[in-house]
Formats: sequence, structure tokens, C-alpha cells
Amino acid sequence: MNGTSIFTKILFCALGVMLLPCVLTTGFAQNVVANLYWAPENVTVSGKQIDGLLNFIFWLTFVAFVATQSVYIYYLVKYRRRPGVKAHYSHGNNSLEIIWTSIPTVIFLALAIVSNRVWFDIHSDPPVDALKVNISSYQYGWDMRYAGADGQLGRIDVDQIGLNNKFGLGQTDGTAADDFTAMELVIPANRPVHIYLNSRDVIHSFYVPQFRLYQDAVPGRTITWVWFEVMRPGNFELACSQLCGVGHYNMKAPIRVLPPEEFDKWYAEKSQAALEAKDGPPGVSPTVAELTEAPIGPDSQANPLIP
Repeated sequence: MNGTSIFTKILFCALGVMLLPCVLTTGFAQNVVANLYWAPENVTVSGKQIDGLLNFIFWLTFVAFVATQSVYIYYLVKYRRRPGVKAHYSHGNNSLEIIWTSIPTVIFLALAIVSNRVWFDIHSDPPVDALKVNISSYQYGWDMRYAGADGQLGRIDVDQIGLNNKFGLGQTDGTAADDFTAMELVIPANRPVHIYLNSRDVIHSFYVPQFRLYQDAVPGRTITWVWFEVMRPGNFELACSQLCGVGHYNMKAPIRVLPPEEFDKWYAEKSQAALEAKDGPPGVSPTVAELTEAPIGPDSQANPLIP
């Protein structure tokens, strides 16, 4: 048996081993409930750009892997030890070394430019008609604040965030008087949502895989560049992906994406309830007092770096 036939058999065996996972995945796909082999389903407009970049990198890496392993196997066979064949020393080829160094460099630079462009596109100024939601994270949960009937969120002052003011609101801020809160994130489908994200104690992370969204919430600042648009109704889960303490494993919140008409109904009911709660002493409405009241318990200790 000559060297060429041996090389052919080894090459086919290697390709078969590399393609086996693809065959198994296709053959047993109907038995898989969740997507165990790739990213979960994307449901946001900006996620399409991220998935496009991820898929390109995956296939580029796959082609490079097959090419390099094929060359490796070829040289293993061609230059194997054989009786009567003397080894030959080769210093290398400068031209080839320049080529295989330049090609990866160009690819990496191109990926950096494209990635930066994708980042800019999905973090540019949100549309003016975006729904504004203030999300405040703490050990170990999430609080959501919505604008009330006036459509304007109360001003956020991170210097005021603490045990007695979980959203950093001014007691006399008129725009916050009709704001309302929720323990779940309820948003409409097919409408941009603009998130104002902050933390009351340590670093947390706003993470929703189906949204292709990951953003740290940093104490002492409000992150204002996060926005997205969900393409369909559904139920999802907000999780903290930054190790933030002993209760990190359970730091979750439900996300409900509703059809626009159902969201409008929910929003109107919440806004009306906030308006009905505005009766109280001049200058400080019960609604604002409720919004600035921090949760009570051992998990509500504030970071001493926050006023």
C-alpha cells in the first residue's frame, strides 16, 4: 500500500470524526427541547447583527481548523519515518511565514472593525418614542420603575441612592409623583425599550440571553445607553450574571413581553393606580415616598461607598 492511499484513508477518517457532531445534532434534533448546541433563540432586532457576527466567526474558525488539521495530517503521512529514506532539514520558507502571519492579522483587524461598528449601532441614541424604564439592582433582586401618566421618569441622582431612597429620587421632584414600580419587567413587543440601569450596592449584570444583552450595573453611576426592541411576545428571565454575593444564584426577575394593546392596558391600569395614590402632604406624595423606600431585611445593606 503506497503513501497516497494511506493519506487518503487517514484524511477521510479525520473528516468523518470532525463531521460526526453535525450528523448527530441533525439526527437527534427533534429530541432536544432546548438549544443545547448553540445560542438560544434571538428575539431582538439588534440581536440579528450579533448573531451574524457570531456565525461568521464560528464558520471562519471551523474552516481554519479543518484546513490546518488537513495540512497536519498530510505532513504526518508524507514525511513519516520509512526505511531507506533519509531525513532532510528545512529551515522554512520566509514567504510562506509572511503569508500565514499576515492573513490572520488582517482577519483580526477586520473583525475588530466590524465588531466595533456593531457595538456602535446597538448602543447609539435610542429612538425618541422608546419606553423608558429605570431598573435598580440590589442584593439580591431587581426593582423596575416606570413613568406614569405624564410619560416622564423622575430624575435619577445616584448620590441620593441609599437605604432610604432606592431609586435616587428627589422628594420634591414633580415628574416622579406619578411613577410606579413593578417586581417584573413588562414591556411591549415591536417597540424600543430604553433602560436606565444602576446598582444600590455592588456590581450586578443585566443579562438576558434571548435579547443578546449583557450590561454591568455599576454602583455610583447610571447606565443610559442600553436599549433594545423585542420582535415578538413571550416570557423570558432577567438574571444577574455577575457574582454578587451568597444570594447571586437566585437574583432573577420575570420578563413579560406583551402585544402592544395588552401592554397599553397594563400600563394604563398602573398609571391610574399611581394617580389615585397622589393624595398626601404638600411636596411629598405617597407615590414618591413609596418609590424611595428601600427594602427591609439583611439583604438590603447598602455599600458604604454610596451616600
